[in-house]
Amino acid sequence: MDKMMLRAAVLLILSGHLGLCVGEDILSPGPLSGAVAGLVKFTTNLVPPKNPFLSVSWSFKGLNIITSTSTNTTQPGYVSRITLDRATGGLELRNLVLEDSGEYTVTIIPHEGPQKQGKTTLTVYAPITGATVRSPVAVLIEERSSTNLTCEASGSIGSRIWMKDGRPLHPSSRLSFSADNRTVFIQPVHFSNHGTYQCRVSNPVSTMTVAHNLTVNFGPHNISIIGPSAATPGQRVMLQCTADSVPLANFNWMFNGNETRVNNSMYIIERLGLENIGNYTCSARNMVTMLENSTMLNLRASCTAPCWSFSVLVISAATLSVLK
Repeated sequence: MDKMMLRAAVLLILSGHLGLCVGEDILSPGPLSGAVAGLVKFTTNLVPPKNPFLSVSWSFKGLNIITSTSTNTTQPGYVSRITLDRATGGLELRNLVLEDSGEYTVTIIPHEGPQKQGKTTLTVYAPITGATVRSPVAVLIEERSSTNLTCEASGSIGSRIWMKDGRPLHPSSRLSFSADNRTVFIQPVHFSNHGTYQCRVSNPVSTMTVAHNLTVNFGPHNISIIGPSAATPGQRVMLQCTADSVPLANFNWMFNGNETRVNNSMYIIERLGLENIGNYTCSARNMVTMLENSTMLNLRASCTAPCWSFSVLVISAATLSVLK
């Protein structure tokens, strides 16, 4: 054994049994994270000295994995997986496996001064893969149905975060989460629950987001008729019926209480005349929820200049009716 090796061995023995002074932690702040099959670098805050360290030793969970003096002694299982930076005492560990998680300790003996030591913890994670969101196959109807969404994934799951239409999802009187955030419960469903749900599964080395469209059949709600309540005689008038509904509602129209042949959302009067003045009722029906709602618009003639001739027609028609 040469003098350098002998000195290093003596210092290691003395530091262990006589409690020689150990400086501050020389490793960069941790803990460290690594991915299965990836690599991690344990770096020190030491500047390479003029004279090489007498000894650099690394241990894992208290068991030595490599010691370097004038030669390197590496434990089986680490020979092809580690590289030691003799200048700074840093270590690179490759082809990580889950079992590499734990505490690592480095002990360095310089030519001068007390030995230096550092400790840090490594956690190895399996990357997230195969994330999915599933829910029971069912036709969901507002206020009548309940459901749940479950987020599954492979790998080392650190956290699950739920969003709806790109915004964070929060508990409410209808919505709750399982203890591990794996499942969202909705009891009963509301039209506001209709939309796209995202589950983001992550750990310190990987993230995966998956989306699921939830269909809640609802409505028709907020039915209304878009169009003028007064129009100039002779002009073209368009009335449009709208309603919030999933699936889309079926529409039909009535004029002054009588059914018409119009069964879509648009009611078009090509040229407004006396016979078109009155009440227009639009009914919207959802063929899944079997609910129906209606609204009415009173269409009248506006009193602009052309309205005089229109009024004359109205009076004349009335007069003729009386004469008969």
